[in-house]
Amino acid sequence: MLLIYTQKVTPRIIYVFKNICTHILGIPIKFTSKIEEFIAHDGAKLSYGKQALGNEFFIQKVDLLMEQGFSELEIKVLPWDDTICFFPLPEASGLPFDIFAASFYLLSRYEEYLPHVKDEYGRFPASESLAHQESFLHKPVVDIWAYKFRDVLLDRFPDLEFADRRYKVGTIVASEHTFIFKNKGFLRSFIGMWADLFQLNIGKVIDRLQVWIRVKNDPHDIFEDLIDLIKEHKIYMLFMFQLSDFSIHDRNISHNRIPHRAVIKSVADYAKVGLLMGYYAMENIKSLRKEKLRLEEIIHSPVENVMNSKYNLRLPDQYNNLTELEINNDHSMGYPDVLGFRAGTCSPYLFYDINMEVTTPLKVHPYAFNSEVADNMTKNKLKEELGRMLLEVKEVKGMFRGVFRSQDFSGYANKDYYYSLLKQIHEIG
Repeated sequence: MLLIYTQKVTPRIIYVFKNICTHILGIPIKFTSKIEEFIAHDGAKLSYGKQALGNEFFIQKVDLLMEQGFSELEIKVLPWDDTICFFPLPEASGLPFDIFAASFYLLSRYEEYLPHVKDEYGRFPASESLAHQESFLHKPVVDIWAYKFRDVLLDRFPDLEFADRRYKVGTIVASEHTFIFKNKGFLRSFIGMWADLFQLNIGKVIDRLQVWIRVKNDPHDIFEDLIDLIKEHKIYMLFMFQLSDFSIHDRNISHNRIPHRAVIKSVADYAKVGLLMGYYAMENIKSLRKEKLRLEEIIHSPVENVMNSKYNLRLPDQYNNLTELEINNDHSMGYPDVLGFRAGTCSPYLFYDINMEVTTPLKVHPYAFNSEVADNMTKNKLKEELGRMLLEVKEVKGMFRGVFRSQDFSGYANKDYYYSLLKQIHEIG
């Protein structure tokens, strides 16, 4: 056990120490504000404050974890060994920077509460992030810092016990368009047919007709192929289905369509299924509740996993809605159009609400890759960057998650390329 002394034990201190020490490193911890108890302790101990009490392991604190709310911060990023750090400290500290304040800044998404320029969908863009501006977005720095911190602790306390963890990978398949032709209704199908004819896309016209008369499967119905891949290679996949009402942003077919429900049920027999929230469900808890109930009716079990659509991720309002509906796992923490670790970590973690200054029960599962980045990167560059990030995650024995769209594996996409990326992530030969 590691005993931690701090003059005042704040919610932020409890949150970030537990995340680094307990969740990432597996080190049991205990807090105390009693100097007598701390001095009398014979085992591993650490003080976190403005000055050391004696010759214990000491990390000098900056004020961030003692504050409430948020304010503009001046951050200077500096090199540290083979990585970077910020919130630097004097030499008297056991680490050259406040690892706990820096980790809290990234995990809480502190910068997203501050004024920033939004993109066309109202999202916080990667270009506004400190990690992008200082070129460390591709590194899970919180995990890297944690493992360096562990090494320093073990030098000081060789008998300190910690749990080892195992490198993992997983894939999320987001289905915004379960079918491209099937069950679209007369009006949408009629308009689609005329659009194909107008664009002289005769191949699509023929495919559409063959799907209508049921001599060919819908090109977007690729789920059996992915299930076969799961069976053969025992890989982890989580399928997210959109069940929102039709709108300008959400264009999947109706949740009442029997073929749509049949696909979801068949997938749920072999893999986990979650909810891909519609655009309005992210803003309106009533819409979210309705979509949640729809999926629960189909799979006959509670919805445990959700992901936002590509349009938005609003903190903390969206996460508060999930908590209110007792949804405990969110998979939205990433940038759809940029590779990297949005929260600076490759480990699942509990979300901290800065507005309320509480640790929420919602577990955030960050992703580092979204197949949308393939639209603006060359194949060789993407595979090279993807390989580099996979190695970074392996080094810290973290969890690498990639997101694909179901239509990536259809005949209308470069499916061989997307399958090669999927196999690269899962190391399938």
